[in-house]
Amino acid sequence: MSMVAITAPAQNTPIYLDESQPIEQRVEDALQRMTLDEKIAVVHAQSKFSSAGIMRLGFPDFWTDDGPHGVRPDVLWDEWVQAGHTNDSCVAFPALTCLAATFNLDMARLYGESLGEEALYRDKDMILGPGVNINRTPLNGRNFEYMGEDPYLASRMVVPYIQGLQSKGVAACVKHYALNNDEENRHQVNVVVSDRALHEIYLPAFRAAVVEGGTWGIMGSYNLYQGQHCCHNQTLLNQILKGDWGYDGVVVSDWGGAHDTDEAIRNGLDMEFGTWTDGLTMGATNAYDMYHLAKAYKDDIREGKYTERELNDKVRRVLRLFFRTTMNRQRGYGFLCSDAHYAAARQIAGEGIVLLQNKGGVLPLRLEGKRRILVVGENAIKMMTVGGGSSSLKAQHEVLPLDALTAECARHGVVCDYARGYVGDTVQSYNNVTVGRSIAESRPAGVLLAEAVEKAKDADYVVVFGGLNKSAHQDSEGHDRQDYALPYGQDALVEALARVNPNIVFVNISGNAVAMPWRDRVSAIVQGWFIGSESGTALTDMLTGRTNPSGKLPFTWFAALNDVPAHRLGTYPGTWRPAHDIIDETYADDLYVGYRGADRYRVRPLFAFGHGLSYTTFEIGKAAADKNTLTAAETVTLTIPVKNTGSVAGAEVVQVYIRDVKSSLPRPQKELKAFQKVYLQPGEQCTVSITLDRQALSYYDDRQGAWVAEPGDFEALIGTSSDRLTQKVKFALK
Repeated sequence: MSMVAITAPAQNTPIYLDESQPIEQRVEDALQRMTLDEKIAVVHAQSKFSSAGIMRLGFPDFWTDDGPHGVRPDVLWDEWVQAGHTNDSCVAFPALTCLAATFNLDMARLYGESLGEEALYRDKDMILGPGVNINRTPLNGRNFEYMGEDPYLASRMVVPYIQGLQSKGVAACVKHYALNNDEENRHQVNVVVSDRALHEIYLPAFRAAVVEGGTWGIMGSYNLYQGQHCCHNQTLLNQILKGDWGYDGVVVSDWGGAHDTDEAIRNGLDMEFGTWTDGLTMGATNAYDMYHLAKAYKDDIREGKYTERELNDKVRRVLRLFFRTTMNRQRGYGFLCSDAHYAAARQIAGEGIVLLQNKGGVLPLRLEGKRRILVVGENAIKMMTVGGGSSSLKAQHEVLPLDALTAECARHGVVCDYARGYVGDTVQSYNNVTVGRSIAESRPAGVLLAEAVEKAKDADYVVVFGGLNKSAHQDSEGHDRQDYALPYGQDALVEALARVNPNIVFVNISGNAVAMPWRDRVSAIVQGWFIGSESGTALTDMLTGRTNPSGKLPFTWFAALNDVPAHRLGTYPGTWRPAHDIIDETYADDLYVGYRGADRYRVRPLFAFGHGLSYTTFEIGKAAADKNTLTAAETVTLTIPVKNTGSVAGAEVVQVYIRDVKSSLPRPQKELKAFQKVYLQPGEQCTVSITLDRQALSYYDDRQGAWVAEPGDFEALIGTSSDRLTQKVKFALK
């Protein structure tokens, strides 16, 4: 068929080119016109990040790119080396831990829309994200890319992100499905988990992404489940995803995640990427023909081992993806590095920064009348948009904390001094992207510590920017952390500073919790995340009171690693089976991840899930329900008065947890089932209305293989964090 058919009169236009026709008719029309070679071509990669279109029928090539925090810079066709383009910079948005900490669905929608516009401008058709794997252990190097420990929170936040991104005609590819909670030996870990934990903890965010968000892509994970790699897993892909949830999109392999041709054909993989991705060096004329869904698959069909039945299902899904993206003529052109995108990054960061501790009201910093503040720490001068694995970016700019705070001090006539304090990782490049600013340091650790202590003695405030970075064995893809402590001697530094100055503010830059044995000896602690292009600006806004912090922790911050259920039970990181090159990791913590485990084992965390302070105060009034008893078909609506009782405007997150008073199967003591963020002026009051349905009362009964809401008594526990629930409303389900 000639390409001229695209511009032919409507009555002569093939159905697949006619946008007025239902998408399924267009899919079937295109499918029946395709040759076997064309079908095979669209189900596997043709380069690092692209798959073939159908040139003869007018379908352009399909381009993916890494996210989920910005559009990754372009690489060469066959190599990970940067292509050297000058127009592939981007806005770096906050990491998804920060987005989750906003507890604000509007921020998730704004994030998706902004990222979608950047992707459009860069001619990307699919962003590989967002990530929704559960934070089961703070050692997971990739937790910063995910949305915390709670399945309900991740479920609510992922839906508007997807809808915002896809509203721009760019496909989301939600990852990593499923049980991707380890980076070390990630191709060998075989997860052993109960059906209840699978469905109640590890799958809900993926289900919400499919059923509510309508995601067009799902990426399989590297690990195994039930002895099969998750990129071609019968239970996860065919039975649950495509069967139970009715998913009509594509399953994309993680890069190099496909391992077996027969399983890839039969067990639900639709688009294979990254197999032998070192380009044309595998001893074949064309390495991309050596993919499991390429020449081997075509040969199996020609030899009669398979019919085209499985292939046609894959191709239908790919064609559906094409019509939603590359063949959607209503797509815009997008925007790159716009003022609006920087404003969005700054707003999301501002709402996600968490004020963990503020003894004596040392924050916000009061610069009027002060002489000098001291900034300490490598993370005040280290760019965090580069590194960490596939989410590494080439940001157009990144405002460093020291630069932003120095500028703010200058506006008030205050000297902002700096002391390095410690040396961590001075590398400022990744995959040939460099930041153009050296942070090399040759002085020994003892000299750096002594300098910081001496300068701290007469400073009005000491602000320490410490934490982790995106180096291997910290917050980074491919490796997990090796211990819970802060690296580079930071504990000794903080202890020494606290001995000479009472006004210590510690800003922790990380995507994970860390041990803080010095917590009681510092005045304020801020969780600053990895927050992208506007990091210094957003942190300075918060530290100086221009922004009133409203972020809430999306995970439980345990005091010690052995308090974490995954570690205290002794089955992490699993047991090797050398004969099979597999690590069996039993999730002995089962349902009791995060705050669920803290409740079960009566562990008092350093900071609770949902915790986050403000520069104002709020009061939760007496909550009420519109009924005391409901049937399975009914809902119950809670009304909750909230008042800003402080002197400045601010935001609070009302959190509702459900407790099943008595159930036939064990259940956590409480589970988050609703939340709402409200913004109030000083003295202002509002009433939050939250409706709960049967699903909020249900658990997964593995005996029946179904969600069940048992008749009986329930309690809604209401407050502002999982350890500060001041209201209780009782009701019963008939």
